[in-house]
Amino acid sequence: MNNILVTAIGSFSADIVIKNLHESGNRIIGCDIYSADWVANSLFVDRFYQSPYATDETAYINFLSHLCMEEDVDYIIPLTDAEVDVINANRDVFSEVVLCISPKETISICRNKYDLYQYLKKCGVECLISTELLKNRSANRLEYPLVMKPCGGRSSQGLHYIDNSLDMEYYTKKYSESDYIIQPKISGTIITVDILRTDDYFVATPREELLRTPNGAGTSVRVFQDQKLTNISEIIAQKLNILGCVNFEFIKDYDGKYWFLECNPRFSGGIAFSCMSGYDYVNNHLRCFSKKSLDYYCCKELIIARKYKEYITREN
Repeated sequence: MNNILVTAIGSFSADIVIKNLHESGNRIIGCDIYSADWVANSLFVDRFYQSPYATDETAYINFLSHLCMEEDVDYIIPLTDAEVDVINANRDVFSEVVLCISPKETISICRNKYDLYQYLKKCGVECLISTELLKNRSANRLEYPLVMKPCGGRSSQGLHYIDNSLDMEYYTKKYSESDYIIQPKISGTIITVDILRTDDYFVATPREELLRTPNGAGTSVRVFQDQKLTNISEIIAQKLNILGCVNFEFIKDYDGKYWFLECNPRFSGGIAFSCMSGYDYVNNHLRCFSKKSLDYYCCKELIIARKYKEYITREN
């Protein structure tokens, strides 16, 4: 039995992560920035701890380090970008624990949208959306509408649409001291691809986001198969040296072409959809880091809708 620390257990992916890891016989220590009463999944882990915010890097790393010793943690699985960033920058603190995330350089590239674009462009990846830094934009070559977002953004935070030169002037002044990128706006369908990779293994499960929340979490989806998209995803994963399970986002335009948006180097908020379609990404992710054999891939094409359920966490 492994002792596995799962962070941010109030997040979208936490339900299936906790459930599948428990079903394979692991002991789960969960943490979240909110108290146990506010987090329904605190009822389903073996031990729960309230954590500091990951933005308070020193406090957060000290908390995790102490928790790993207290609970004899074998593996850490972080579920949000902010936590991945901080843990990635402090890997030396966790020399006795296995961090279930991709290599340090991989995460550093993936978590900066401009660096990611530049890197994949140099690697010859062809499905990239032209990307410039806002502060270095070529004003005479701009064609509206445009999309603007922070280099290190997540969950659509800080995303703006620019329809004309007046919008551009406003946002340029507002974010003149910030690292923002601008891209042409491409209309189409958002496609999320859950992928899992090792040096000699690769699988991918795409889904079309039929309904999604404002911060980009799918609530009704269509899981499908597309060998062309799988091949594109495998090339990108290989170039980035992905290890384990991450998710890619694409836009499929009205001509049927896939455009790569980003890589989130963690489980997607909809990883449960991919698990329901036939492949246990959660336990196979763990096996990538425990050097165990991986399951044979299978996938059903499905439409899946998500609903929410309420739990009583305390009675006064």
